[in-house]
Amino acid sequence: MNAADLFEDVATLPGPRGQADYDRLVGLDQYKERLVKEALLLVDPRILGEWANKHHPGGLIALDYFAARPPLFLFAGDVGTGKTALARSFGNEVAKRARVQLRLHALSLNSRGSGAVGEMTRLISGAFRQARDEVAKSRDHNGQAHRAIILLIDEADALAQSREAAQMHHEDRAGVNALIRGVDEVAAERLPIAIIMCTNRLGAIDPAVRRRAAAVFEFHRPNRAQRLHVLCEALRGSGVTESELEALADATGNGGERRYGFTYSDLTQRLIPSIVLDAFPEQPILGARAIEIARSTTPTPPFGEDGSARARGGSNG
Repeated sequence: MNAADLFEDVATLPGPRGQADYDRLVGLDQYKERLVKEALLLVDPRILGEWANKHHPGGLIALDYFAARPPLFLFAGDVGTGKTALARSFGNEVAKRARVQLRLHALSLNSRGSGAVGEMTRLISGAFRQARDEVAKSRDHNGQAHRAIILLIDEADALAQSREAAQMHHEDRAGVNALIRGVDEVAAERLPIAIIMCTNRLGAIDPAVRRRAAAVFEFHRPNRAQRLHVLCEALRGSGVTESELEALADATGNGGERRYGFTYSDLTQRLIPSIVLDAFPEQPILGARAIEIARSTTPTPPFGEDGSARARGGSNG
């Protein structure tokens, strides 16, 4: 089966673009560090034993629970909150620290297939098989793998919808079974493959998938301090004053009849480019004008709140 049929993107990490995206994600430090630790243990499980021997020389039963723990992580939250950006970029830090080649495989939504009997199951099984084979080829004579993989499943509710749904098609149920089987096989073989599933609808994910998750990370819209950080970084050198930046942070929050503020992608993909293009090419960026633009820009509604939010889906997450 051709990789193009399975993955919408395959990238080798680290890379300058991914590192920049990783560094720009603010307010997610706890998630970043946890993910990097988890991935480092997948690449070289021995480092956990070395840590235990140093700090708990009498032995530590807790390490036994890592033996067959599925390397599955669920990223859940509203659109534009950094889920996909973190999933695509944290591998840069892992690759640098572990000094291994790390490959990001982003599963294509085409993996849902056309509905033909068995097609979805074959596609999902093929994706896991290809990831496992790629790792196996990198093993040395001691069995140590010199390549790690992040298998990214964005908009995961499209592939891992709960089998408890009465209207679920048999083919979709079979696809979820294949997904669970793939996760279990990676866990049983203790391969350096981290499986990241992103979703806007955590409640729609099959319970058996959720039970297998080593961790569930919930993403939220940036608070005022986080919005201010993004704006200060983006507009550094523009001449916009501190008080104007504070006003911009206020203008991008909730208020009035609107109960929600800007998402990260609202700030970085819409507002900040709009501020730049409004000034270009005749004049410099002016703080007062930037505040006007912010106040006239409507942030993305929370997922499912109206048709536009649902249409935008999770690709900006």
